[in-house]
Amino acid sequence: MRALWPILLIATFLRAQEGWSPVPQVQPLPPASDQDEEWVCPMDKDIRSKTPGVCPRCGMKLVRGIAEAIEYPVRITTTPHRLAAGQDVQLDFRIADPKTGKTVRNFEIVHDKLFHLFIVSQDGTVFMHEHPVQMPDGTFRFRTRFPKPAAYRVLCDFYPASGTPQLISSTLIVPGEGFKLSMPELEPALEPQKSANLTAELVTEPQQPIAGALTLLFFKLTPDDGIEPYLSAWGHMMAASWDLIDMIHTHPLYVTDPDNGAYKQVQFNLIFPRAGVYRVWVQFQRKGVVNTVAFNVPVSELK
Repeated sequence: MRALWPILLIATFLRAQEGWSPVPQVQPLPPASDQDEEWVCPMDKDIRSKTPGVCPRCGMKLVRGIAEAIEYPVRITTTPHRLAAGQDVQLDFRIADPKTGKTVRNFEIVHDKLFHLFIVSQDGTVFMHEHPVQMPDGTFRFRTRFPKPAAYRVLCDFYPASGTPQLISSTLIVPGEGFKLSMPELEPALEPQKSANLTAELVTEPQQPIAGALTLLFFKLTPDDGIEPYLSAWGHMMAASWDLIDMIHTHPLYVTDPDNGAYKQVQFNLIFPRAGVYRVWVQFQRKGVVNTVAFNVPVSELK
């Protein structure tokens, strides 16, 4: 699998985009009988209720039943066309209706924004979580700089009003001196990470995560004063497999304050789809400052 990564990466670049993979679901509830009516979170489909309401995890409005998931293609146009490291670049995103091909203009707000954009470099050292602005013609625009030559994974997270939540992945190539389409080698890195104004410590249950099984990820945040929601959530997580094929965007399930008051603990539930090392970025806000930290989490095969 590792030897195929450059081929897969080139293929995604030539195709401009590839299909989307839904966020793995955790702790699914038993399906309702035909006589029962269920209200379901369109993003976290394991969250279900017998009455209307909002999702306790992501805050989205519950909908009646589970809608069919249909992919909405995204076309990315770059200006200038040829990218270069350190150069100002404009990214335009056109989202097409899969039935009519017309530009989609109406979107649901998810975590305070219409569009969440994630950009990750092939070696995992570059991470961006940004929010393109919708233009009068319905497209979205974002301006940035790619800091170094590399292949970049681009994830577009949005919710068309006429469809279901989408996580569409593409690849952009930024050529230059030292550029290589090579497999990144991630080493496990689980030590506490310090950001702008807090330190995050990661503890997993089980201690050794297993592919295909539920993993609980507990983040202990210190100091615990001033921890506040960021974009209507207590945290945001992006997990990427070592080869950037599996990309998962999710949010906390629980937030607790231990009795001693020494730290605040935020819990994410996650199913890693394959064995390998995953780069896991998490974002927390303290006293108005967004903190981004990253861990390399090794995941084993089920024995």
